[in-house]
Amino acid sequence: MNRREAINRLSLSTAAVLTGCLSSTSKPSSEGDTFPIVIENGKVFTDGKLLLRNVGITAEGRIHLSESPLAGAEVVDATGCIVSPGFIDILADGPKDLSENYRIFEQFKLTDGVTTTLQLHGGRDNPSDYHRFFDPKPHYTNYGVGIYVMGVRGIAETIPDRLKHVEKMLEEGALSVSHSLEYQPTPYNEVRAYAQLAKKYNRPMFLHLRYSSREQELAGVKEGIRLAKETGVRMHLDHLHSTGGTFHMEQALELIGKARQSGLEITTCVYPYSYWATYVHSKRFDDGWMERYGLGYQDLRLVGTNKRLTPESFAYYRKHPGYLVAVPDGAMPFDKTIDLALQTDFCLIGSDGGIVSVESANSHPRGAGCFATALAHARRINMPLEKILPKMTTLPAKLVRPALKGRGEIAEGAIADITVFDPEKVDGLATVENPNQQSAGIRAVILNGEVAYADGKIRGEKGKPIRNPRPAPNKPVAARASGRA
Repeated sequence: MNRREAINRLSLSTAAVLTGCLSSTSKPSSEGDTFPIVIENGKVFTDGKLLLRNVGITAEGRIHLSESPLAGAEVVDATGCIVSPGFIDILADGPKDLSENYRIFEQFKLTDGVTTTLQLHGGRDNPSDYHRFFDPKPHYTNYGVGIYVMGVRGIAETIPDRLKHVEKMLEEGALSVSHSLEYQPTPYNEVRAYAQLAKKYNRPMFLHLRYSSREQELAGVKEGIRLAKETGVRMHLDHLHSTGGTFHMEQALELIGKARQSGLEITTCVYPYSYWATYVHSKRFDDGWMERYGLGYQDLRLVGTNKRLTPESFAYYRKHPGYLVAVPDGAMPFDKTIDLALQTDFCLIGSDGGIVSVESANSHPRGAGCFATALAHARRINMPLEKILPKMTTLPAKLVRPALKGRGEIAEGAIADITVFDPEKVDGLATVENPNQQSAGIRAVILNGEVAYADGKIRGEKGKPIRNPRPAPNKPVAARASGRA
């Protein structure tokens, strides 16, 4: 598929004829007025259960639930489908510069059933500037960012200056404090100071752990727990199956579980793929990588192609940043990593990726198909929808509080971010060789009370920015965090 064909396939279709699961036929209602949109005949995931309910969406973009028929100017027939809160991707991360390709990034998320894309693994060193640039633009999904500490450490030389900048961004509404200790090793006391600021402003800290080797990975998990214990921060450990629990998942989950039992709020996430991918120039491929991971050059797949690396191409890509490679399937065995984590009530789904280019498809397939793939994988391992769906909806909304208040749930008066999918057909179609493929089985997406995607066509740009409200004037959040580290 060339660039023009791909863009046409994903183009806005505001004048599309309503087919398939959508119709414009109103039906008599036992509850009075006609709603702008009604979703009927589906199993609605509400309050942790799947119930036969009709969903009315008000002109204000809010949800009304009913056991009785409702009249709608536009009706979504969800027969055989699940009506879920819109999926929330807490690690919807691509390259740092999305200024020119953010629409591609968001389009592939939307067609995977995602209504809210949050860049909380990386984010931006200045979230306020990000919003000043992006908020005037149209968006296919809701969107938001955390504070990218790796970037902050690049623009501020001293620790007090870094902390001052982080605090200013938190005051202005940034969603989280996010750091990657493996990619940018940082002294513990400095990291703790960032955690203290996140706690002070009631924001989560997203942490890519320090170690990914068999010998040291659990030390990284213990460090994350220690940070939570010493600061009280709401701690999220990024993609545990690739960093922290690749070789010792059972022990890593036990450590987190015991920490939670002691009263700490710690969560983690996985993406439903048995292989990881990262850039050849990253620290993961520093000297000793073959021994650390038990891999050789031929095991590395250049994403978006059928090519395997050689010593010569590896050396070239190390010197030319921007080339993503994937390790073999099974490098993180499902039964020993992901499936164990999914059984816990503190593991979420997060993609850790995004599609940012049509012409150069060098992105992990999770950027296009993470959530549909997670649902299909849950089906394959006989995990009930009632267990997998919270990991994509209610739990992410709780983690990113207070900014996601009213989202991530189907409840009376909640914001109408809704994904309708066929539980038997939903699946991610993206592959390492061709990651730029839309997911199957996503029937419709309602975003902020309007139809954004239906029957394979994008129908509008309905996304809104996700930020935290600024503290009220003359109402201090708490005592200032120390500038010492």
